Amino acid sequence: MNKKKWVKHIPLFILELIVLAAAGCILYITLKATDSENGAEKVILKEEDIAVNPQVKEKIQEKEQEAADTGEKNQYTGIVNIAFFGVDARDGSLGKGNRSDTIMICSIDMDTHEVRLVSIYRDTYLNIGNDAFKKCNTAYARGGPEQAIGMINMNTDMYVTDYVTVGFEGLTRAVDALGGIEMEITETEISHLNNYQSTMAAEMGIEYTPVKESGLQTLNGLQATAYCRIRYGGGDDFRRAKRQRDVLIAMLDKAKRSSVTALTEAMNGVLPNVQTSLDVKDILPVLGMVADYKVAVSDGFPFEGMRNGGVIGTEGSCVVPISLEDNVIRLHELLYGETGYEPSKEVKEFSKIIEEDTKDYLLY
Repeated sequence: MNKKKWVKHIPLFILELIVLAAAGCILYITLKATDSENGAEKVILKEEDIAVNPQVKEKIQEKEQEAADTGEKNQYTGIVNIAFFGVDARDGSLGKGNRSDTIMICSIDMDTHEVRLVSIYRDTYLNIGNDAFKKCNTAYARGGPEQAIGMINMNTDMYVTDYVTVGFEGLTRAVDALGGIEMEITETEISHLNNYQSTMAAEMGIEYTPVKESGLQTLNGLQATAYCRIRYGGGDDFRRAKRQRDVLIAMLDKAKRSSVTALTEAMNGVLPNVQTSLDVKDILPVLGMVADYKVAVSDGFPFEGMRNGGVIGTEGSCVVPISLEDNVIRLHELLYGETGYEPSKEVKEFSKIIEEDTKDYLLY
């Protein structure tokens, strides 16, 4: 969706984002977000810095115009894609220099009120935005959100122009403000969850409450954040990315049953730990509509059955798209319901490079 066309309708857009923010990754920005020292850090993005493919942009604008010409388009129609990044920033910095442990595309359908969450596995071997092929979380560390968004756009043929980055401390505070979330914990996960808790508590100078039993548990903020970070006990990074999405979904469920006061408190806790390109003025009047939104898709890229792995040269252990081209086709089908998508020549080129770079290192 063209940013200029939707910016004047920002309150409803932010309602959709608040669903995810209240759901854990981030975003409540009121008037104070841009003029208070306790607000979110605002970053202005330039389109030339985020690797927007002109052909992809033109195709999306053509679809919008077709909808307008047929009378199907209204002020609240279309799909909006936002990049979400989670960084382990111990010094309060949320920009360049931090590796993004969480990389996620949040796709919001304005017509159906469906939210689709697709994690990009942080160790995926991709073009990181400067024609160097490495683990994709390197993009944020080297060039901040601009290069990380560019990495997403150029490898997926997406048109992502906005982002939200959150530090893990913000997630902890948001969960606590919501009164905790319910998660199913396995026996194997308990020790890893508590180990992460212990480390974070020591760094933050606070006490922590160990999880002692498996089964359905109400996790507080520190416990939920530690749960998001588990990558052991089976599933590795694939399972960790799913845990992150599961926490967001659990927070969405809790947010639907929470008061505006609780949501406000949750987002106030997140604000000092947020960096974003979005400029929001007022969302409180529409918070009561949170219950209208639902997460329809939760998945990871590259997709199951379409990925491999291996120790790729000096890059170490990587997730490898068997065919980047095929994965992009699947992504567009998942997010847009588009069958027979034809990837750009750039994606096809990157797909060949990845195949050539990794063919001697794959596990199977």
